[in-house]
Amino acid sequence: MSKSTSVVTEAGTFGEFGGSYVPEELQRVLAKIAEAFDRYKDDPEFNKELRYYLKDYVGRENPLTFAKNLTEQAGGAKIYLKREDLNHTGAHKINNTIGQILLAKRMGAKRIIAETGAGQHGVATATVAALFGLPCTIYMGKYDTERQALNVFRMELLGAKVVPVEKGQGRLKDAVDEALGDLVQNHETTYYLLGSAVGPHPYPTMVHHFQSVISEESKRQILEKEGKLPAAVVACVGGGSNAIGAFAHYIDEPSVRLVGVEPVEAASIAEGVPAVIHGFKCYALVDENNNPKPTYSIAAGLDYPGVGPEHSYLKASGRGEYVTVTGQEALDAFLNLSKVEGIIPALESAHAVAYAMKLAKTLPKDESIIVNLSGRGDKDVKQVYEMLQKK
Repeated sequence: MSKSTSVVTEAGTFGEFGGSYVPEELQRVLAKIAEAFDRYKDDPEFNKELRYYLKDYVGRENPLTFAKNLTEQAGGAKIYLKREDLNHTGAHKINNTIGQILLAKRMGAKRIIAETGAGQHGVATATVAALFGLPCTIYMGKYDTERQALNVFRMELLGAKVVPVEKGQGRLKDAVDEALGDLVQNHETTYYLLGSAVGPHPYPTMVHHFQSVISEESKRQILEKEGKLPAAVVACVGGGSNAIGAFAHYIDEPSVRLVGVEPVEAASIAEGVPAVIHGFKCYALVDENNNPKPTYSIAAGLDYPGVGPEHSYLKASGRGEYVTVTGQEALDAFLNLSKVEGIIPALESAHAVAYAMKLAKTLPKDESIIVNLSGRGDKDVKQVYEMLQKK
């Protein structure tokens, strides 16, 4: 993998954001993970094995598809879709889980744990745990297990134990809390395979590294197709893993706009303030006591009250643009992309498609936009069906 640009400064901080605000016992565990990551990320044998699995197991590189019909509908810049939906397991999450499971293997882990919201990270974690023969426990909010029942069954088919978390709202934040608690109790044998660009150091840096393959490919692909860089890269943002991967190789290209799209119902960057949650500092939606506020999005993977520290820095520095769309706009984009391009997107990805349609109208026809299609919508079809039946 070629080097991407990250704005990390020292000790996992991105400007004022990031860091590691955790108990001493957990800090020792994280320090071991950071040490192992620093040792192996540039190791030739590690990267040879990583490239092998990305190519022959995940199915990379995936296409950069020109969305001709969507482009004609928008009436502006050309819209290209980076097809993370075509990866094994159906989303970008597998890029990171392959990288981290190879790290866990080298650290001698006997057990894997993870958190999941929409279930895509849970499925990707269960997949790589099965591949390497490690027992796996996935924490998932009880509410999310109900609206993403298909992904729960997929995780169980892959041999994982899925633990519904009833505390709090029974959503992603609560699943993270439980996973961190498990790690503290069982750190001697357990590796926590965190799924998004959030959490204490070194997780945001690791996730950036393993997801940067997205922009490594798309940058080369768009130059081949258009002969120049895109006007913008657009990606949905919950915790921020697909977006940071989509942005990574463009951060040092000031002509390329980096646009993160949040659900208006869980707009951590647009409406949040700097705060510490889950052991790191970021823009977050918090109450007067600095506790995370309840959030809701039709896309379970975006239903998180904070955002990755690197995104927080990109926002604060002005390098990144962060916008919102409504759940209805995302649903309309979900239906529209399915009908005009024959591609059913994840509801998370549909947020990015919705905004890209607006943005394309404002740009010349000789410019291009890359939309990171972070996942496919199989997991959401039942939910969307039920939503439409209620109308």
